[in-house]
Amino acid sequence: MAFLMLALVLGACTSEPDIAIDDANYAAPVAIRVFAQQEPSGDLATNDFSRELESRFNVKFEWNAVASAGAKEKRQISLAGGDYPDAYILTTYVDQFSQADVLRFGQQGVFLPLNDLIDEYAPNIKAAMEENETLRAFNTAPDGNIYGLVAYSECYHCSFPNKMWINTSWLNALDLDMPRTTEQFRDVLRAFKTMDPNGNGEADEIPLSGSTEDFGVRIMPFLMNGFIYDDDSTYLELRNGRVSMAADKPEWREGLAYIKSLNDEGLIDPGAFTQNAVAYKQIGENADATILGAGTAMHPDIFVNTGPGNTRGKDYNPLPPLAGPHASFATHVNIGVSPGAKFVITNKASEEAQIALIRMVDYMYTPEGQAFAETGKEGVDWRRPKPGEQALNPELKPQFARIPVDSGKKSNNSGWSGMGHFYMPREYRDSWVQGTDIYAPDGYERRLMEATKLYDGHEPEQVLAVESLWIQPEVADEINFLQMNIRNYVEESSLQFITGNKHLNEDWDGYVNGLRDLNAERYVEIMQKAYDGATR
Repeated sequence: MAFLMLALVLGACTSEPDIAIDDANYAAPVAIRVFAQQEPSGDLATNDFSRELESRFNVKFEWNAVASAGAKEKRQISLAGGDYPDAYILTTYVDQFSQADVLRFGQQGVFLPLNDLIDEYAPNIKAAMEENETLRAFNTAPDGNIYGLVAYSECYHCSFPNKMWINTSWLNALDLDMPRTTEQFRDVLRAFKTMDPNGNGEADEIPLSGSTEDFGVRIMPFLMNGFIYDDDSTYLELRNGRVSMAADKPEWREGLAYIKSLNDEGLIDPGAFTQNAVAYKQIGENADATILGAGTAMHPDIFVNTGPGNTRGKDYNPLPPLAGPHASFATHVNIGVSPGAKFVITNKASEEAQIALIRMVDYMYTPEGQAFAETGKEGVDWRRPKPGEQALNPELKPQFARIPVDSGKKSNNSGWSGMGHFYMPREYRDSWVQGTDIYAPDGYERRLMEATKLYDGHEPEQVLAVESLWIQPEVADEINFLQMNIRNYVEESSLQFITGNKHLNEDWDGYVNGLRDLNAERYVEIMQKAYDGATR
């Protein structure tokens, strides 16, 4: 007995953290019901990252996993019927909760404020909010509460989506310089059309094309930005803190006249105003000969293959913003962040579930946790860098390197992919290994970074970052209705002016009156109020 007592006393005085008993390890797992969007190639119930979270935080997920198609309707039905789960975790790209949803359900008490949970249990989220003003602004509602968390991906090349890629092999073949002005660009397009740059003796060249199906592929914003700022979304501009329509200004009319003159000369592919992504890429990858002179896209792989074995990808290089008679702008968006929330905790969650959920997301605010969530398992989907490998930003120490997936191989079902996009500041994205040959597949991200540097600094002095504006719930439906109608009207009318179905001399005043009839003044008023609230 004396020996046993001595052993117990000595053991109590010894610090052994590796074998210390944690009562939580022996507690029953906390059951958490989660509504989430499941990708076709994965299974959230057996996913490696799901299992890691269950083990690390002593939880058991009960997944309501739905496909992206129809997910929004199912989500809204669950909320309307009151049969909703403890938490929602949605993808980055599809059907996040809008800011109006976040405010509405937050003020109704359906979505719980996360402020206290973050303060007490989420040191990584808290530090990020304190250090990153943009992140804090996206997540903090006007009443000061954080009702949900956005997907934060500071995608540098995404921040200037409306790029123009020009066939520099054709420029070299015709001994032409890179155009710098709108008129020089016209001259280059004329040469592409008439001087047989592909050398096949046929007049099959398409000087300029684009599409309507992806972000950044429409040709009009790049061209209009030599005249007035075109945000390719709201058709508003911000000057000296005042919001106004851009699409009714004299400079907009002048820009339309320029684009119409290109179209009149046959320098623009008619399909650019109507075709989908598949048709656009068929032009870039035309089987018989290269026929495309220039194309708009956030990145060139949208219209020409840049992967392994490509033969034309390196021919298309970025055309810097053109200087027009009034401007040399580039369309700018606020990094890769969509407003609203991809993660919320509802009032159905127990206290234990709330704590576990916020700790999970806090883990994803670490670089390793984010890498596991987004990309997958170390040693399976990514690895540590090898000596001599370089990060996307050469000034940063490389932290991660992707392991290429064999062609045709099924998903490893290791990470959450888009559903796992939580906190990817630029330092994180730039710390991944990238090849130094920008035309090789493993150097593609570096190629996009170098291209974007040509656009950076060409944004207006003030940009109306509508994605970061909080619209009050009582006007959310109204502003959505106004924006949809005005956007459709501007785009349809612009196409009619460009193609000659409407005439700028005879029909311009009627077009401006049409904007007034669509209540553009009220549209501007709501946006001005939201902007003033954000800058107060």
